[in-house]
Amino acid sequence: MKKRIVVSFSGGKDSILALYRLQKSEEWEIDSLLTTLTEDYERTTMHGVRNELLEMQAKSLGIPLRVVWIPKDCPNDLYQQRMKNAVDDIISDGIQYIMFGDIFLEDVKEYREKMLDGTGITPIFPIWGESSEEIIDEFLRNGFKTVVCCSDTLKIDPSFTGRVIDEEFIEDYPNKHDICGENGEFHTFVFDGPNFSFPVTYTLGETRMVRDMISNEDRFYYVDILPKG
Repeated sequence: MKKRIVVSFSGGKDSILALYRLQKSEEWEIDSLLTTLTEDYERTTMHGVRNELLEMQAKSLGIPLRVVWIPKDCPNDLYQQRMKNAVDDIISDGIQYIMFGDIFLEDVKEYREKMLDGTGITPIFPIWGESSEEIIDEFLRNGFKTVVCCSDTLKIDPSFTGRVIDEEFIEDYPNKHDICGENGEFHTFVFDGPNFSFPVTYTLGETRMVRDMISNEDRFYYVDILPKG
């Protein structure tokens, strides 16, 4: 009997590749995609992707969304409370596992494990500890397609924003930074792949620079990804 699992879902490449690993396994039944959206903008909290596009992804993947709504500039205690409510709902549905697409950030992994400690929910990390180069190679080799929706301009050039990750992208990417963007160099939106029933078509809209609240300097470069058609 397969074990039911909820997938922590950003719409980006790492969470979708990790999801694909689970789907190919005989061990797991995917219950839903757990994502965080900002109430004020109706966009994914870190990636800035429109809710409409996330819903199109979920429809193509054939998996329902579980949405956690938070306000902009959400204080940590409120974030933790809303995530606790989401975890309580997952537990009440009889689910004992949540998947995360983390690769090597120990502090992030420890935070997730601490958050779930004592809840009866076990965190699963399908791509943890693997080489970023091997992960991006597997991602492209399987036919996934993704576009960069945000970049950290203190780490990489803003011109990478809006580009589809392919061999040319990899050749242009600075060697000193992680090719999967695990250190926050960039975030992505996946629009097609082997587990999609149809591609999520899009166009690129306006770009904007967002100020870092900690350093108070312009830092994060976003492109608005718009549904097409």
